[in-house]
Amino acid sequence: MSRDQQVNSEATRLPTELVDRLTNPFVRFLRIQSAGGAILLLFTVAALVFSNSPWAESFEHAWETKLGLQFGSFEFARSLREWINDGLMTLFFFIVALELKRELVLGELNKPRMAALSIAAALGGMIVPAAIYLSLQSGQPGHHGWGTVMATDTAFVIGCLALLGSRIPQSLRVFMLSLAIVDDLGAIMVVAISYSSHIAWWPLVIAALGLVVLRALAKLGFRGFPLYVLMGVGIWLAMDASGIHATITGVILGLMTPARRWVSDDRLYAILGQVIAHPVTSESSEDTKDRQTLQIAEIAAREALSPVERLEIALHPWVGFVIMPLFALANAGIALTLNDLGNSVTLTIFLGFVLGKPIGILFFSWLAIRLHIAIRPHELTWRLMIGGSLLAGIGFTMALFIANMAFSKSLIGSAKMGIFLASAFSALAGIAFLMWVSKSGATPEAGHE
Repeated sequence: MSRDQQVNSEATRLPTELVDRLTNPFVRFLRIQSAGGAILLLFTVAALVFSNSPWAESFEHAWETKLGLQFGSFEFARSLREWINDGLMTLFFFIVALELKRELVLGELNKPRMAALSIAAALGGMIVPAAIYLSLQSGQPGHHGWGTVMATDTAFVIGCLALLGSRIPQSLRVFMLSLAIVDDLGAIMVVAISYSSHIAWWPLVIAALGLVVLRALAKLGFRGFPLYVLMGVGIWLAMDASGIHATITGVILGLMTPARRWVSDDRLYAILGQVIAHPVTSESSEDTKDRQTLQIAEIAAREALSPVERLEIALHPWVGFVIMPLFALANAGIALTLNDLGNSVTLTIFLGFVLGKPIGILFFSWLAIRLHIAIRPHELTWRLMIGGSLLAGIGFTMALFIANMAFSKSLIGSAKMGIFLASAFSALAGIAFLMWVSKSGATPEAGHE
């Protein structure tokens, strides 16, 4: 490469500062899919260690600390754990809904019959475990916890798949990610319907009006995120006052977020082509044509990404590396005792995840393909789907989320024990099976079914 070409190449890059040299390696680390699951596991272990240490009582008491506002007789306060579970987890569900919206509009799920496979598998992975749970817990104190066994933990599943690297095809990752997203949305709908308190209709009407206003603002062309954040907080408060679990707000707002970009590539490059690289009066603060062109180029570059993509880029590290670890630290701690191993709730949750998930996913997938509702990618063999369905038994995050609402204090320890045992077994079984499949040299089955 000539010196002139090197100079031109350098000129097309943004200036490098010391902070970039420090942060760029960390940014690359954040992009590794398995990192979120690894950090989540680390904080889970930390919660278990603290809960079984001499500081267990202080650790638990810290999460019960009240935080909020008080004006005279009016008080709006929650414990620290409740702020995490009801407030911060709203952002988790917002990200889940954004991922689903992106897949539906821009990704693999925009092909109806391809999407049908993941949707059918997710439905089977929710219905069959819940049915097993209800059949084993019918008439017992833990019968209300059937929603606990319905969810799959996206971070841990993708983390397990990342450990296998290139041994598995990309189609399995897409299938499992889509399944987990649909699964999580189904689980939060169960929370909103089955585990919410008595519904107050006026706050619900206010929340609905807020959503209508939000939609109108988007139609009118308002693109400033601060306005939408303010509206979203208001809708969350109204939903919370209605008695419906406020985290459903994250799902609704995520699905309402536009997935189409405002500025196309052709328009972006045309605008950038008008940028004047060397203004005559570069130090001037006047509203010159050059400055206007640069301002337009700045907006065009930002709007060349859809709101869904921009929000995912901005929020995903916070959700994966702050919110979910905090959730695990606040909720994963239990005093480990052998007495919980023999509890019927522990056994039922274990069977729901370990047996119900694979059976439901595989049977509903097979049924959807046989009825020609769905198609299976050529490289996504049934052996790979068996391995993926075993991994789907990792229910950790959503399972804990639902268990905290569904079980009494006398049963929550047994429920968490079942969740931990099922998640650990499913992770080991799924990874071992997929490693065996990759070593066996199995080739993709011919054709689609």
